[in-house]
Amino acid sequence: MKYLDWLDLVMFVGMLIVSAVIGIYFGYFAADKQNTTSQYLMGGKTMGIFPVSMSLIASYISGISILGLPSEMYVYGTQYSMIVLSEVLVSVTMAYVYLPVFYTLQITSSYEYLNKRFSSSVKILGSCIFVLKMMLYIPIVIYVPALALNQVTGVSLHLVTPAVCLICIFYTTLGGLKAVVWTDTFQIMIMMLGIVAVLIMGLVNVGGFGIVLERAAASNRLEFLNMDPDPRTRHTIWSVVFGNYFFWLASCSANQAMVQRCLSLPNIRKANIAIGILAVGIIVIVGLCCFTGLIIYATYHQCDPITAKRIKKPDQILPFFVMEMAGNIPGLPGIFLSGVFSAALSTMSTGLNSMTGVIFEDMIKPFCKSPVTESRASTILKIVVVIIGVICVAMVFVVERLGTLIQAGKSLSGITAGPLLGMFSLGMFFPWANEKGALIGGIVSLITTAWISINSQKEITLGNIVFPKKPVSTDGCPADLMKNITLIDIEKIKIPSVEPFPLFEISYLWYTFTGTAVAIIVGLAISYISGFNDPKLVDKDLITPVVQKFFYEEKKEDNNEMKSKTTS
Repeated sequence: MKYLDWLDLVMFVGMLIVSAVIGIYFGYFAADKQNTTSQYLMGGKTMGIFPVSMSLIASYISGISILGLPSEMYVYGTQYSMIVLSEVLVSVTMAYVYLPVFYTLQITSSYEYLNKRFSSSVKILGSCIFVLKMMLYIPIVIYVPALALNQVTGVSLHLVTPAVCLICIFYTTLGGLKAVVWTDTFQIMIMMLGIVAVLIMGLVNVGGFGIVLERAAASNRLEFLNMDPDPRTRHTIWSVVFGNYFFWLASCSANQAMVQRCLSLPNIRKANIAIGILAVGIIVIVGLCCFTGLIIYATYHQCDPITAKRIKKPDQILPFFVMEMAGNIPGLPGIFLSGVFSAALSTMSTGLNSMTGVIFEDMIKPFCKSPVTESRASTILKIVVVIIGVICVAMVFVVERLGTLIQAGKSLSGITAGPLLGMFSLGMFFPWANEKGALIGGIVSLITTAWISINSQKEITLGNIVFPKKPVSTDGCPADLMKNITLIDIEKIKIPSVEPFPLFEISYLWYTFTGTAVAIIVGLAISYISGFNDPKLVDKDLITPVVQKFFYEEKKEDNNEMKSKTTS
């Protein structure tokens, strides 16, 4: 275990102080103070492309991504890196299919759409699912980097986690969306600096690109086109591109956190530019993180730290690598620490701000007996941020017994992502779907995905579901480490004691697709049983342009035929 020195701690504390100062500035000193609902939640809809696009990237690249992607490459190989293909496709889908509907309606909470399209009951269901999703996700985002760094560097988990969360709650409460967006912009720079510094350091230490690729290929880690059609295979080209497409689509198009910042831009053209920059940023950062994982393997290809019991879990491999390689370089571990927690802070602040908007607009404001004044609304918004922030801090300490970061994060998010995407898609693509269909479809989808995801995690914990890992070696370990390794450790193979239910074995990347399909199929079936809507009575602004154009062209032709018959 190597500890951080004073310069590392100064850099980390400096990052927190700058984040807090940004919140204070937008709360008290900016020309347009955050004292109205529009300013606090939407930045007055005058935000610039650069900070919004940086904020979108920062929200996607959480601490889970920075620590989890290198770990994924180290343990399972490069197949997962192909997610960049699905995320580019999602950016196009969001820009041309979903976002135009939200821009036309000019709403604060994306779940207001469900009210306009179906009913207040469907809106409340969607809002509750979103809040549940964020309350499950944020604690993981904060806890995971804190735990990994605690076990490698000795930084106190119980000290650093509340401190970091309180700073985040502070600047989010004071500065609203503008503080969130600009702190995200500052923090994404810190993240990039940390990632690039670690990558360059590791590359120089190993001896160059050629050696990294050579050692990765020798261990069969370079895998990009696994065409296995079995949905139970953890990662294939089908699950990583097609399955992940639905997960990321739900995270963008049916997620208040993404939609809210896109709507803070003055027009849809600028929003589409921001989404394009988001796609490029994701490709760059995911690529850097994945290649870092290969560098780490090339470094430890003859002495696996996990088998040698130098670390307990694969998710600690990146901080362990940083402290091993850069522990004697003043300030570099501090940059890395700041980058990891910047990623966590950006995700948490975005979650707090978006949850506040949903809770206020969908769960508080509709039930107020008298109109809510701007000053009263501002007070309520800040109180809500503090309350949900404190709850997230409390929940941070209950997420310890989870699997690997990438899988655990997406498994839990998949519970809510599918139902939300299903309800929004049902409304936008199927004009004849009705309120009962959306409500029952969403509930059945939520129950189904929760049942699969929770039981799958349970079977993984019990050892009944085991995923094949790429080979590692201990041939080059020093003699003092070999005493920690037994023959049982090296040759141990887990054999499932019980055959799990087949649905529990499907790859976690298919959860969102499953939830979306269930919501749409059940929604259409219930709509049929209870009586389809008349599509002509549905406001065309509530239908995606892809369907709207086709439907209303057809309707126009019908009107022309009617006019010609009348003339005859």
